[in-house]
Amino acid sequence: MKNIIIGTAGHVDHGKTALIRALTGIETDRIKEEKKRGITIELGFAYLDLPNGEKAGIIDVPGHEKFVKNMLAGAGGIDLALLVVAADEGFMPQTREHLGILSLLNIPEGLIVVTKKDMVDEDWLEVVCEDIRAEVAGTFLEQAPILAVSSYTGEGIEELRQAIYALIDASSQIKNPDTPFRIPVDRVFSIEGFGTVITGTLIEGQMNVGDPVTIYPKGIQTKIRNLQVHSHDVPTAYAGQRVAVNLASLKKTDLDKGDVVAQVDSMHTSMMLDVKMSVLKNCERDIFNGSRLHLYHGARDILCKCILLDREVASAGDEVYVQLRLEEEIAAKAGDRFILRFYSPVETIGGGVILNSNPLKHKRNDPAVLAALQIKDTGSEKEKIEEALKEYSPRFESMDFLKIHTNIDSEMFDSIIQILLEDGQIYPINNSVVIHKSFLQSLEQRAEKMLGKYHEENPLRSGMKRDEFRGKLFPNQDIATADKVTEYMAKDGVLTLPQGAVALASFAIKFSAAQEKLMGQIEKIFLDGGYAVPGLDDVAKQFAKEKSFKQVLESLITDGKLIMLTDQILYHNTVYNKALQLAMDYAAEHGQISLGEVRDLLGSSRKYTLALLEYWDKKNITKKVGDARTFTGKV
Repeated sequence: MKNIIIGTAGHVDHGKTALIRALTGIETDRIKEEKKRGITIELGFAYLDLPNGEKAGIIDVPGHEKFVKNMLAGAGGIDLALLVVAADEGFMPQTREHLGILSLLNIPEGLIVVTKKDMVDEDWLEVVCEDIRAEVAGTFLEQAPILAVSSYTGEGIEELRQAIYALIDASSQIKNPDTPFRIPVDRVFSIEGFGTVITGTLIEGQMNVGDPVTIYPKGIQTKIRNLQVHSHDVPTAYAGQRVAVNLASLKKTDLDKGDVVAQVDSMHTSMMLDVKMSVLKNCERDIFNGSRLHLYHGARDILCKCILLDREVASAGDEVYVQLRLEEEIAAKAGDRFILRFYSPVETIGGGVILNSNPLKHKRNDPAVLAALQIKDTGSEKEKIEEALKEYSPRFESMDFLKIHTNIDSEMFDSIIQILLEDGQIYPINNSVVIHKSFLQSLEQRAEKMLGKYHEENPLRSGMKRDEFRGKLFPNQDIATADKVTEYMAKDGVLTLPQGAVALASFAIKFSAAQEKLMGQIEKIFLDGGYAVPGLDDVAKQFAKEKSFKQVLESLITDGKLIMLTDQILYHNTVYNKALQLAMDYAAEHGQISLGEVRDLLGSSRKYTLALLEYWDKKNITKKVGDARTFTGKV
């Protein structure tokens, strides 16, 4: 099923509304002022019955220069354009501006309709058509048919209708129903007994009665109470349809024209956009870095500052990478089209495509920034995903975030992620987060520099304590994430992980002969002490004259040769492992073990036994069950 939106475009009073009335029998001038003035001010809506029983939506846009922003609110969802030119006036300024807007919005196809045929003779009509053909040269309408009609007499209307049918039938436009749905709001109103209703063009996905939705950028959540397409209730609406959505539990004042009704958790909001801007070839003014402009996206009009990333000024016909810094939040996606107009006087200057809907603030004239934007502009989908991973790995963003960010089909995204995993270009952190190899390498370089300095200052310590390492290299990350990345560094041969510490793989403690002797003496005290070792303070007193005592002791602890049960009680690892095995064997036979039973097994005192058991509890080796303990299986 093809769902097509037809949109009119053209100068004021060139007969767009009358043409739609002649084609469909529907009057789109719906407000008193429009009928009084004889011009369209707001968007008007109708539909055209197709031969296969389906309907194509029609948007009647304003032609007056004062209402171009209303024209833009409807133009973003158009699939097929009817460029309307009155035979008695020919191509006019707003015709030219509307054609430029349609081109910038990448409208794929259309027809040229010359109205008011009954008001001119054939010779004049031929001149007008020749002028039109010259005006549309180099645009998407260059090869489009020109059809002359009279909405007053009906001449040519059936031929136009058949031409529209043929264009729709030949159209290859396919809209993916599995994409998360979104609909820019171009009208908001209330109906007594029903509540708040919005209308707009469903530009992606499909929406169902009962679906939960989020109103972006406000973040309001509600659900769909009812849907109408072409004035008929429907259970489901599809991309390419004009839709009226009745939203539950909202007041009219809760929404604004330009908001986006979308699938929950399907969009990001931002105060900046990275874009490729195309300046109209007939633009008569230059755009300087920092210019204040109007941004039109969907049905939204937002003021912004235009930051030219590689030059000081952009002129007619230029294509340039730009960061738009907005004065209000926006909800957009990569690939969306937009229009830019000068702040004062308001006139269309250009438009283009969004490359990044949630960027970081960029420095100007940065080769790395420009290279990344080039990939987002012209790269393959694999290259775009890799670039996003490089950009957002430092933030450990989820793959769901990256799917929204890149706006690439979910199945294709997943398949590319799998290829990158198999190629060793990315590393999984957990089920939802992966990081790019380049980010891991940058972390390894930072770790090498940091640990190199640490080893230089602490030559007798086997490494930096793990929690200190985490805090310095991963200040804002959870322990599991930091430890996973650290493990990858160790697998790469950059680090080693002595007990409770992190060291460079190339590092080795180099003790002097005197320090080696001291180490043996300290070890012997704790080995000979068995389960009733002297306290640490007492041991320290024995070596009060040894300047290296503290560093040698820390090395023994870090290397796992001494186990620190408390700040005063340390067991040699041989003694500790023997105690652990005795207790585990006893518990395996009896189901559990008490403090007294451990004390008797070891021939120790309550003080040492309690310290040992509390250490096991802390390490989750044992679990208290009443007055006894069981072993968890973790050692």
